[in-house]
Amino acid sequence: MTEILMTHEEVKSVLFETGAIRKGHFKLPTGEHTNHYFQLPLALRYFNYARRLSVGLSRLMRTVPQIAAQLPKVSVVGASTGGIPVSYSIREALQADQIMWVEKGNNGNLRFRQYDEVTPGENCILVDDIILTGKTMTSLINLVTKSGGKILGIGVLVNPCISKLDFNGIPIVSLTEIPTLHFNDEKTCSLCREKGEPVQVEW
Repeated sequence: MTEILMTHEEVKSVLFETGAIRKGHFKLPTGEHTNHYFQLPLALRYFNYARRLSVGLSRLMRTVPQIAAQLPKVSVVGASTGGIPVSYSIREALQADQIMWVEKGNNGNLRFRQYDEVTPGENCILVDDIILTGKTMTSLINLVTKSGGKILGIGVLVNPCISKLDFNGIPIVSLTEIPTLHFNDEKTCSLCREKGEPVQVEW
């Protein structure tokens, strides 16, 4: 039987081999420059990889005391469309009550779909495939708490270590860390001087 749990090196190997992470010199749609381009859905499209990655993350989430104490009576909330497959796999692994996810409304703010929302007192786990600056997760935290939900913890597959993440004491776990260079523009980008023109990429 194939071993489900993966080491950090195995996780990184899968992500690079599937193209979920590419190394080089990239210019993001925001104008920022980086040495890693992340497209986690390229790894999650493979059932076995998606399952093993999510099971690994679920094991880490079980080590958070407030999560373990409430299982399985929790709701898994996905922070983005990229987090939807992670949400389903985490729900299955933790045998959680339900999943839900958010989307961007016409004004650009996150929202739940109509008739799908967190109820007051509901225990929630927030998940995503990757966390970059933390802005999306902060917006999700605000949305869930405004609805009266209680956030037990946050789980992501990859943390590029771009920003120091602080969500007012909410515990966060990541399956792996991929230290990533990040520059606001070409003027501050050392990669421009070393490697020349960047590759323009999309989200």
